[in-house]
Amino acid sequence: MERMEEEIPDSEYRVYQHFISNSKWDYKDLISRISLDVSEVLHTHKKQTSKPTGYIVDESSHLKKGKESVGVSNQYAGVAGKVDNCQVAVYSSLVNETKASIINERLFLPKSWTSSKARCDKAKIPQKERIYKTKPGLALEMVAEDIKKEVKFDWVGGDGLYGHNTEFCKGLDNLGQFYVLDVHKDELIFTEKPDIYLPEKKSGKGRKPSRLKANKKAVRLDQYADSLQLRDWETIKIRKTTKGWLKLNIHIARVWVWDGKEEQAREQTLVISKTMGKNPKIKYSLSNGKYDDYTNKEYAYFQAQRYWVERTFDDCKNELAMSDYQIRKWISWHHHQSLVMLASVFLLKEKIDMQEEYPLMSVRDARILIIFTMFGTKEQYKERLEQMKVRHFKRKKDIDRYYRYEQLIE
Repeated sequence: MERMEEEIPDSEYRVYQHFISNSKWDYKDLISRISLDVSEVLHTHKKQTSKPTGYIVDESSHLKKGKESVGVSNQYAGVAGKVDNCQVAVYSSLVNETKASIINERLFLPKSWTSSKARCDKAKIPQKERIYKTKPGLALEMVAEDIKKEVKFDWVGGDGLYGHNTEFCKGLDNLGQFYVLDVHKDELIFTEKPDIYLPEKKSGKGRKPSRLKANKKAVRLDQYADSLQLRDWETIKIRKTTKGWLKLNIHIARVWVWDGKEEQAREQTLVISKTMGKNPKIKYSLSNGKYDDYTNKEYAYFQAQRYWVERTFDDCKNELAMSDYQIRKWISWHHHQSLVMLASVFLLKEKIDMQEEYPLMSVRDARILIIFTMFGTKEQYKERLEQMKVRHFKRKKDIDRYYRYEQLIE
């Protein structure tokens, strides 16, 4: 805000500060409009790509100093790869092929906050928000909210935190939502449908058995993957990259999962992807979609789309100042995040509008051109535009070289 005051004539820092920290404008209404806007943009894009649109839930952290910023705590920060002092929020994004944008958010409040009236009062957290909710619980809340708003999407995706959470998966089932969610390598599966039963009491002594058991042995996902033969994998082209096609080895199977409580195991579709090369990286996902409902290529697409959401987080943090704020109150945090989301969907529209003329335009490219449109001279804008064209020309030559090489070796 200080930089804005320096650059924009007749502007004032205190007005900006009031707008973020104290003004009563409704961030929830803005986020609602953003979600429907992105939904419509990607629905139109879907008609061109013939690809389904995903609703991806993911958390992101914002490193902070001190103890006053709302929700801040010593907790795991993915951005740092360790436990650190940070705020953590759960976000939802819509993604279709290479296009993605954030459409909703929830700030995670640790128990150290929800149990402290003094901290909540100081940060002006509304009374109804002072309830501890898990990250999967917040994610399910957003899914239900956006369904009610009639946001258009075809499946729900997320990382292992959500795929491992039984209540989140059951919640999506109850909402009638198709999902493809990542799970951890130690997740247990059955390769055949098990019978679930209550053991009979073996003698007249002791308590009557109360814990259900399965008549088949479950196996860990990593152990299952190790048992697969070369013929069990299919090599699939996932998407074009700047260095040729991204190809993955894919294995799809019908499996059953059981939480140890339900009276029968749930049938699921297992999706395993493995990168090429000597030291392959393996990713596991489970879906409530039927094994025969989608092809291997379609299941691979569903699993791989989280990549574009991660790129959206990178763009929002590096180019739109998603984590660059010094604000402490509940409402100011949400004001800031909703404005970042607004800027993100605006730039998404710009990229789509310009994709025929500038197919390699990045969020950074668009942001720089907008800056010089608003605050530079025509000559400065033309200079930046020409720089971008030259950079894109060189990049396209490199990209084309990779694809020519692929055609030669195939």
